[in-house]
Amino acid sequence: MYTLLGNFKFLISVMKKTLMIAALALMLGACCKQARPDYYVCAFVWPSCHDDSLAREWIWRDGEGEWEMIRKGDPRFEGHYQPKVPYWGYEMDDDPVVVEKWIQTALSHGVNTFIYDWYWFHDPNGYNGPFLESALDNGFLGAPSNEKMNFYIMYANHVVKYNYWNYHKWGERKDTLFSPTVGMEDWKKIVDRVITQYFHRPNYVKIDGCPVFAMFDVDAFKEGFPSDEEAAQAMEYFREKTREAGFPGLHLQFTPGASSSPNPPSAAKTKVNIPLLGINSIAMYNMGGFDCDYLRHNEKALVKRKNTEEAFDVPVFPTVSLGWDDTPRFPAQRGEKVTRFHQTPKVFEHYLRKAKEYADERADTQPRFIMLNAWNEWIEGCYLLPDMLDGFGYLEAVRNVFGPAN
Repeated sequence: MYTLLGNFKFLISVMKKTLMIAALALMLGACCKQARPDYYVCAFVWPSCHDDSLAREWIWRDGEGEWEMIRKGDPRFEGHYQPKVPYWGYEMDDDPVVVEKWIQTALSHGVNTFIYDWYWFHDPNGYNGPFLESALDNGFLGAPSNEKMNFYIMYANHVVKYNYWNYHKWGERKDTLFSPTVGMEDWKKIVDRVITQYFHRPNYVKIDGCPVFAMFDVDAFKEGFPSDEEAAQAMEYFREKTREAGFPGLHLQFTPGASSSPNPPSAAKTKVNIPLLGINSIAMYNMGGFDCDYLRHNEKALVKRKNTEEAFDVPVFPTVSLGWDDTPRFPAQRGEKVTRFHQTPKVFEHYLRKAKEYADERADTQPRFIMLNAWNEWIEGCYLLPDMLDGFGYLEAVRNVFGPAN
């Protein structure tokens, strides 16, 4: 039993924090036009916790999105904090009232940019289109203060196997449920949708006037075209349409998943893809990979960052993750990948300062982006949102380093 749940002083402090956030909402001012911040402190948003028709059909049938899985988390070893319990309860991420609270909380603690995971999938019944989009379109863009918060999207074009997002439903079935592969016809639809719905928004992040479009898997993107040359032409089509929309160009950011260092095969591919597709920068969703020791995880991230910067001639933005625990997705998994040693807000703050130093040292040659994994990855055990174990501790660590967002 976690003593924190019964700690009266802790609950009083959290209540005071909540009141402070509400007061801040009145103080942020009426002006919504974005100025370029000193730092882009960016948190990834995984938009899974709402009722989505495609998700209800294939994955989460209870009508509350991935909360269905998060509630089923169970301890796998002594002291394992499962299920994760959000302080504000199981709120829907497509509710603008909820996301308004997110925005005020983020800004008051130094997070000024949300990066929304954005999907376009084919399903077995022939559906072909966006997935989980209402969290961004209804939740974030419907929030009254949304223009005070920067945002951009990461095209999360990865394969989803049947049992990946709901093992309880599909068991050992591991063939492809959702495919992200798109050809030129679909790509044109994606380009038009992204430019029309997002790029023109005043708070959409732009580097040198160019809207930032992050992509999870550039090799998966290339697979949708008969040749590398046609994939390059498809990306040039995106740039042309972006210029036609009135922007000087497109900033393509490669944002892959997790590993400890760039191995030779992946490095060789990336060296080809950078000039081929015109990749302008590299960030990572989880730079440190998977390690049960949070200190070791972060040290691996520092090595990964150094090796990546040396390997490629484009800006590399630092990522600081909050750990890893995806056991609710995998009932048979034990503790081998669960971050559980030295995982504290104090350690997180230490590596935030290192990321800030890294950004400062390169401020003359690249914008100062710091990526945080993540805002709300409850299912993977990495989230800044307050819970019943650490309260606002990790958010306070961000504010200690960067101060409240202007």
